Amino acid sequence: MTALIVMAVLGALLALALAVASKRFAVETNPLAGQIGSVLPGANCGGCGYAGCAGYAEAVALKGADPTLCAPGGVKVGMAIAKILGIEIDGAKARPVSLCHCQHKHVKTVAIYSGIQTCRGASLFGLGGGWLDCRYGCLGYGDCFNACPFRAIRMGPDKRPMVDETRCTGCKKCVIACPRSLMAVEPVDKYVHVLCHNRDKGPMANKICVHACISCKRCEKVCPVQAIAVPNNLAEIDYAKCVSCGKCVDACPHKVLVNLRETRREEWPDDAISVIEGETPTEGRSANY
Repeated sequence: MTALIVMAVLGALLALALAVASKRFAVETNPLAGQIGSVLPGANCGGCGYAGCAGYAEAVALKGADPTLCAPGGVKVGMAIAKILGIEIDGAKARPVSLCHCQHKHVKTVAIYSGIQTCRGASLFGLGGGWLDCRYGCLGYGDCFNACPFRAIRMGPDKRPMVDETRCTGCKKCVIACPRSLMAVEPVDKYVHVLCHNRDKGPMANKICVHACISCKRCEKVCPVQAIAVPNNLAEIDYAKCVSCGKCVDACPHKVLVNLRETRREEWPDDAISVIEGETPTEGRSANY
């Protein structure tokens, strides 16, 4: 009987202590953050730069973060957040999408690689360039494919990642996954892109790939708005200036620059590997190249 009484008293004291602690150490939540969190998609992809949707909601409510940073939610969620905040935003703001900056199928092969079947594993291959002559090129093992949480990437028949821009949210997971920094997230309304990442000097780059930038600077010379330059042997576009006129595309002798204004609307080839069908990037192909 004594033991029961002691246990009851101890239980009551502990319950009282917990009640006091819960009030004293309670973290006050901002009701505005709760409202913002309720309209977010809950993907927790981190594309906004914050620790999940809850972190982003708090940043918008308490720190004045940009309400249009939610890539999965897009313009619709941005407008909903703006309504909660009582502000106006540009509903026509272009959403970001991912693109691979390499024309992979034109790179020469120099070795047979049978190691770890990932881009990161192949990038550590003893020859420095994996099984490719180009030490900057896409390795084709689909690290970006596996990293995409929105099933927006497929591996094409040339082992090059293809992005479904209707699914892509610009979360940058593929950018982080690529060991060669070939994936980049850029505004969907900017059509001209540099599909090369090789920074070797012209003669060497020319030997490696038929679509390598050879630093001829013809694109730089014809650009009417000075939106393109060629530092460190590779053309770079300033999208704050670029008007997607395509003059640099016509001037490029190696077709490094492309205009995606029309090709973005083309359907993917039937033999592109699709995660929707339950396949993986390495299914149906040899481990060696």
